[in-house]
Amino acid sequence: MRAVFFETAPWERRYLTRALAASRASVKYVTSPLTEETWRAAATAQILSVFIYSTLTAAVLRRLPTLRLIATRSTGFDHIHLATCKKRKITVCNVPSYGENTVAEHTFALILALSRNIHKAYVKTTKGDFSLEGLQGFDLKGKTLGVIGAGHIGLHVIKMAKGFGMDVLVHDVVKNVFLSEVLDYRYVPLETLLRSSDIVSLHTPYLPSTHHLMNRKTFGLMKRGALLINTARGGLVDTDALVWALDEGLVGGAGLDVLEGEELVKEERQLLSKDFSKEKLATALRNHILLHRENVVITPHIAFDSREALQRIVETTAGNITAFLAGAPANVVAA
Repeated sequence: MRAVFFETAPWERRYLTRALAASRASVKYVTSPLTEETWRAAATAQILSVFIYSTLTAAVLRRLPTLRLIATRSTGFDHIHLATCKKRKITVCNVPSYGENTVAEHTFALILALSRNIHKAYVKTTKGDFSLEGLQGFDLKGKTLGVIGAGHIGLHVIKMAKGFGMDVLVHDVVKNVFLSEVLDYRYVPLETLLRSSDIVSLHTPYLPSTHHLMNRKTFGLMKRGALLINTARGGLVDTDALVWALDEGLVGGAGLDVLEGEELVKEERQLLSKDFSKEKLATALRNHILLHRENVVITPHIAFDSREALQRIVETTAGNITAFLAGAPANVVAA
């Protein structure tokens, strides 16, 4: 078996080489993401491992005729065209749980940055300004946190919120009544959550049904001046609607670890592509507007990025590949 890993760092290569030594797979590592330009490195691969910045479209997958397994080193798999994989019987495995506490901790880092104006205070003090003007924050105790999506990460967020003395409302398609009683939170319709929450935090998967979950209509339902936190996926939020909601004062601030079209912010040379649509250009420009707002804190998709979480990712990925080679695939999301 020939395995090709994209988006790898030196420490990952060292670990994976040792972990896969017994499998006798021929392993190749590529630093860059898998794209329309770099796919040739995997042209004869049977096993492919990617991270979130690789985009496995139907067109790219057609160019990989020998592919049998995709082991994404992420929980989300919206960067992989699953319909094509299912049609060709390509097994797709993910890392279902590696950073529940990690992402939840970053969620509260963003909440605290906004609630206590930490980002503004840092900028002021680096300029030698130690005045308190414009830095008054608010307590989290007694406030209501609305959690959209109470999966592994959402539950950790709820536990942390309780430690701050917050009330918690949850909206989810799946309800666990036992956990709601143990952790003292309430399931409510989305409209109720938005109208009642001082902070709304997104922890739902990105699916066709959740695309632009936060749009002009849902922003219009929010408690005026509430905060929006997104450490899930950028596509959950309509960027144009968020800029509008901030301008109108409907949303008092936003903490964003993910952005719609964030790959365009990272790779601005794509803006010059002849295939670049007006819609994508508009999204990229709106992201730049958000970057310069004082009531918006943006981090570059690092909520998952702790030493411990990354180690769990590579361990699970190596296990997924080993299990597949043994004829018992694990953590399968498509086959």
